[in-house]
Amino acid sequence: MTSHDVVDAVRRRLRTKKVGHGGTLDPDATGVLVVGVGKATKLLRYAQASPKRYRAVAGFGTTTTTQDASGEVVDQRPVNITPDDVAIAIKGFIGDIEQIPPMVSAVKVGGERLYRKALRGEVVERQARRVTVYSLELLGFTEARHTGAPEATLDVSCSAGTYVRTLVHDLGTALGCGAHLISLRRIAAGGWSEADAVVLDSFGPDDLRPLSEAVRDLPAVEVDDRGAGLVADGRPIEARTDAPDDGLVAVLHDGNLLGIYRRRGSNLVADRIVPR
Repeated sequence: MTSHDVVDAVRRRLRTKKVGHGGTLDPDATGVLVVGVGKATKLLRYAQASPKRYRAVAGFGTTTTTQDASGEVVDQRPVNITPDDVAIAIKGFIGDIEQIPPMVSAVKVGGERLYRKALRGEVVERQARRVTVYSLELLGFTEARHTGAPEATLDVSCSAGTYVRTLVHDLGTALGCGAHLISLRRIAAGGWSEADAVVLDSFGPDDLRPLSEAVRDLPAVEVDDRGAGLVADGRPIEARTDAPDDGLVAVLHDGNLLGIYRRRGSNLVADRIVPR
C-alpha cells in the first residue's frame, strides 16, 4: 500500500476530495502516516518538515538495486561482523551527514522524479544532500534464520528527507560487507506516535482530531482577544516563547489554531493564517 492509497481510502470514507498526507512512506514500509483533511491539508508541510522516528531491520552481506528488500540483488559478500562492530560504526552516522538519494525515490532531477528514470533503466548523477540523524541506536543483533547473514534492528530518529534505506546501505559500506533494508516501520512523525494512530480499516469521522493537532509538534502560545484580532489580520504579535529565532510557533485562542508564526526577536510574524 502506498501513501496515496491511504489518502484515497480516507477520501472514500469521508466522501471528500480535500485529503493529503504529511510525508511519504515507501510502499513496503508500515507505521505512522499523518493525514490531513480540509483546512488541515494546508498545514501538512509543517508535519512533513518535523523529525521522524523509525524502527529498521538491516540485513548485512547483500546489497540491492533499491537499497531495500524489494530490489534485485546487486552483490553478496561474506559477513564477519559483531554487534560491537555495528555499535561502533553507527556512531559515524549520528549528526549532520551527507546522503546521495537512491535512484528509486521521489527526488526530482531535471524536473522528473528519480523513480521514473529508474523504471526506464536510467541511472543519473545525484547531488548529495545534508540530513540530520539525531539518534541511532542498536536494539538487537541476530543471525537470520534463512540466509545465516546477520541482521540488526536499529532505532533511528532523523530529520525530514532522510532515507533510512540509504543510511543502512551506507552503514553496510562502512562495515565492508554491504547491507540492505529488510523492513521499516515509522513509529513517530509530526508529534504523533503509534499510540496515537488509528488503524486504517477501522477509521471513521469520529477519529478526526482538532485542527490544532496538525501542528502539535510545534511550540504553542495562547493569545487574548486583542491578539486574536491581530492574527486574523496577519499582523505581528508579541508573545513569550522558547522557540529559537526564526523558529515556528503555533498561535492559539481558546485552544483553537489561528495560525503559524515565526519568531523574529521579541515579535512573532505570520507564516500562515488559518482561514476563518
